[in-house]
Amino acid sequence: MSQQLGTLDELPEDYREDMTKAGVAPLWPMMRNVLPHGAPQPQTAAGYWNYDKIRPLLLRAGELTPVEKAERRVLVLSDPGRGVGAMQATASIYLGLQLLLPGETAPAHVHTPSAVRIVVEGKGGYTVVDGEKLPMEEGDLVLTPGGEWHDHGHEGEEPVVWLDALDLPLFYYLEGSYATEGPLQAQRNRPDASQVEYLAAGLAPTRRPGAGLRRYPMMRYPWARTEAALREVLAYGGDDIAELDYVNPETGADVLPTMGFTAMMLPAGTTHAPNLRSSSAAFHVIKGRGKTRINGEVFEWGPKDTFSAPVFAEITHEASEEAFLVRVHDRPLQDKLGYYEERER
Repeated sequence: MSQQLGTLDELPEDYREDMTKAGVAPLWPMMRNVLPHGAPQPQTAAGYWNYDKIRPLLLRAGELTPVEKAERRVLVLSDPGRGVGAMQATASIYLGLQLLLPGETAPAHVHTPSAVRIVVEGKGGYTVVDGEKLPMEEGDLVLTPGGEWHDHGHEGEEPVVWLDALDLPLFYYLEGSYATEGPLQAQRNRPDASQVEYLAAGLAPTRRPGAGLRRYPMMRYPWARTEAALREVLAYGGDDIAELDYVNPETGADVLPTMGFTAMMLPAGTTHAPNLRSSSAAFHVIKGRGKTRINGEVFEWGPKDTFSAPVFAEITHEASEEAFLVRVHDRPLQDKLGYYEERER
């Protein structure tokens, strides 16, 4: 099969003009742009966002813009391949750092994209999802799935910051992204499901005949339990690092339809070089220090930093001290579409 396809310039000018008038275009000059041979050619570039540099900008945003004028006070982490202002960290993943100050309330709304909040710093923040009040403590992973009402509040005395991860680019591309606002939700007078029904792994509420399961039975995944589990897996799992996927406690499926979340523990001195994956990813550092090489580019990271990698990236992590990270990825979407793959390096 020919590798060199015909170009637009090879076609007569009158023919090109007639095609334009008819509202059509030839496929063959554009074929390799949309169907390259062997592997994708991503626009996404590896990105790195240093929290120590962004934090002062977030705090100043709190001084300049009240939450009432922002609805959600967020600084977007833009993919370098698309440029500052791009509402994408990878092709399918949006990332933003959100600030809530003491006493503030972010209004209730519901939207088609799904979101996860990874708490970066502060105490006293909370999210209410469908009436369930979810405490937000450092490292916690909090779900606000598409179609679920949610609002945020702050009862503490210091700024609270969390990392938003959304499948917004997918819904925007499909022209299906929108939100509806409403009044603050009435909060249930009880702890959230992670502290009651799903307090222990392997245990779930008794199934009663005819009672259907909630699609999202647990909305909060406390970091303290995640770290403890990672340490046990590392001690007895037989691998150099520990990885645990966040899953629905009733079904074992990924927590969201289009995005997956994986907690990682890298002991000090560890080097980890995973296979090339067809999924894109963002890594958020809960704690620890190290460096990561992505397609030859090196990023030195520390606590609360975030970095990203495009599809089929060659990634090598090196932990200079014990490190914990959360990997955000789009494998669940690719699994549903039937094309997720890994390749040896």
